[in-house]
Amino acid sequence: QVQLVESGGGLVQAGGSLKLSCVASGRTFSSYAMGWFRQAPGKEREFVAAISRAGSTTYHTDSVKGRFTISRDNAKNTLALQMNSLKPEDTAVYYCAASPFNTVTDPRRFGSWGQGTQVTVSS
Repeated sequence: QVQLVESGGGLVQAGGSLKLSCVASGRTFSSYAMGWFRQAPGKEREFVAAISRAGSTTYHTDSVKGRFTISRDNAKNTLALQMNSLKPEDTAVYYCAASPFNTVTDPRRFGSWGQGTQVTVSS
């Protein structure tokens, strides 16, 4: 399995920006599709964005389209999520995850997860 560590969360005002990072170690990063998920208090974990192994295909959930962008650098074993125009409803713990299946959005197909990073957006 691959080990994942997220960073970059914090407190930001509505309309602001944050960039989350996820560093992978342990296995060949480029052999995994990657995704970002989030979980707000009292809610189920939800899909945010995913990217294929080579980075050529991305998916973003409708609520973040045009505001968030997922990207990866296979040479540096890193995954990123650029979040712009943040809204209070984006407040959640954000997790990066790795999947052996190329370009998936179902959390059940992701076998490795980071510990999460808190994003709080104030109104």
